[in-house]
Amino acid sequence: MEPKCLLLIYLLVLQSLALLCASQDFDFFYFVQQWPGAYCDSDKNSCCYPTTGKPAADFSIHGLWPNYNDGSYPQNCDSNNPFDASKISDLISNMRKNWPSLSCPSNDGESFWSHEWEKHGTCSESVFDQHSYFETTLGLKQQANLLKALKAAGIEPDGSSYSLENIKDAIKEGSGYTPWIECNEDSSGNSQLYQVYLCLDKSGSNLIECPVFPKGKRCGSEIEFPNF
Repeated sequence: MEPKCLLLIYLLVLQSLALLCASQDFDFFYFVQQWPGAYCDSDKNSCCYPTTGKPAADFSIHGLWPNYNDGSYPQNCDSNNPFDASKISDLISNMRKNWPSLSCPSNDGESFWSHEWEKHGTCSESVFDQHSYFETTLGLKQQANLLKALKAAGIEPDGSSYSLENIKDAIKEGSGYTPWIECNEDSSGNSQLYQVYLCLDKSGSNLIECPVFPKGKRCGSEIEFPNF
């Protein structure tokens, strides 16, 4: 075989090994849910309901993200494994309900799911294929029922303000683990409940206490829980 061909094969093997290592090299997962009322209330011009209609007034999935203990994270680990909706055809109705996209223009959610798989999911291929990645994440939402936990503590999405500590305590009571709460601001500049982070071990099987919290926008001591 020509030396140039051997070199090309060698380089391709190295590239494949690098991608494989990248897809296996992480320490834990963030499981992130967002409150649609806060997403839409922060900038109504960037909020569009899905083509299937307005989602339920419940937390929706943002993603399941491999992460490192130093706070950084891998991304876009395998360009050879793009999102394929046919691989999750049995999950689509559940995805539309629990993992909708509110971005504009109005859409069916597939571009959002594609982004999540290709940026984050491909970095967990040592644990999940596409179907199990999405199926596991949907199951986590049922396990960590944030709205139920908050309502049990008298915290309702009615536009009222609540203590950040009470919100954390309610979610910990419901899930068993300490959440990270990310806030954004409404059109009047008020801090509001936006996203909730919980953590899983690197097997993607068990909720754990987060090794490190993200660097998202911090909340004040009192935050709004907007309606939707």
